Amino acid sequence: MITEFKKIRRPAVSGMFYPNSPDELRNLIREFIAGVKIKIDRNPKALIAPHAGYQYSGPVAASAFASLKAQADSIKNIIIIGPSHRMPFDGIAAPECDGFETPLGVVPVNQSLIQKALRLPCVKASDLAHSDEHCLEVELPFLQEILPQFTIAPFTVGDASDQDVADLLELLWDGDDTRIVVSSDLSHYLNYSSAKQIDEITANSILNLDHESIDYDQACGCIPVRGLIIAAKKHNLKAELIDLRNSGDTSGNKGKVVGYGAFLFK
Repeated sequence: MITEFKKIRRPAVSGMFYPNSPDELRNLIREFIAGVKIKIDRNPKALIAPHAGYQYSGPVAASAFASLKAQADSIKNIIIIGPSHRMPFDGIAAPECDGFETPLGVVPVNQSLIQKALRLPCVKASDLAHSDEHCLEVELPFLQEILPQFTIAPFTVGDASDQDVADLLELLWDGDDTRIVVSSDLSHYLNYSSAKQIDEITANSILNLDHESIDYDQACGCIPVRGLIIAAKKHNLKAELIDLRNSGDTSGNKGKVVGYGAFLFK
């Protein structure tokens, strides 16, 4: 485990998407996890979690990450991958830094996994592709609260294919101490009833491992999601829906909503 960091990726959305006070952030995450209604002890290999501001997607994200609690002591590496929202680029971006910071501390980047990933032609090293991106950052405090000690291999996806993502996940798949987190929201800015209908269709596609039926209108992280499904089918994993809600359910405003889903792959 790295104790000294030469280059740290600083938080981009602390104080906006989630509290910048460590105590407030920790208490909020514990509140979300305590609010998970169902007992989750499935020990998934991979999960899909949303990445919006915590007031909107936090309860749904908690239901996904709570599934890691039972095996928390044995989980040492997290492959975390999501879409680039702010910067266009070709391929998949790995960071050049050796740590990602949140108000709860610095999470070490697993350099051996990063170097392994860089063997793929589609993977390039770029701190710039990570510097302002929120989709991975907002997942880290949940992991920091649940897992006692872990490293990350973080990747943002630009103009890449489903198979590029599947190849990356396959390369880093092995290891009982390794888990995969795909960061994605679902439908965006539809009215409440339309969002529920579209998100249910998307959820069924994920549960049926039908990657070809999921497009950008259904999930902002559709390429990472589709790549995960391809890899999951190869490893004979089944998908399970844990939570499916939208910002109208969590914040109360049902005008234009964003959809969120929590899925496990085991």
